[in-house]
Amino acid sequence: MNAKGLSASVERHLRDYFAAHEGGMPCAGLYDRVLQEIERPLLRIALAECNGNQLRAAELLGLNRNTLRKKIRELGLEAGRKKGRGVND
Repeated sequence: MNAKGLSASVERHLRDYFAAHEGGMPCAGLYDRVLQEIERPLLRIALAECNGNQLRAAELLGLNRNTLRKKIRELGLEAGRKKGRGVND
């Protein structure tokens, strides 16, 4: 999926979210809530795709490794390598 596809997917979900309020508005603070809701699965998936390698995940995300580590702590994510996965596996 390209960036335009990702943007379109997010827009669809946000439109559905607004529609679920049946003409009303979501609670204030939506911007921060959306960022928090996206950040956790994004980091979790990036770490999984990189087999827990924080340096590779940080590069993938375009973050400094220390920034990624801080976010992992703040979000309470598991960041270690998967058991049974060696360097040559």
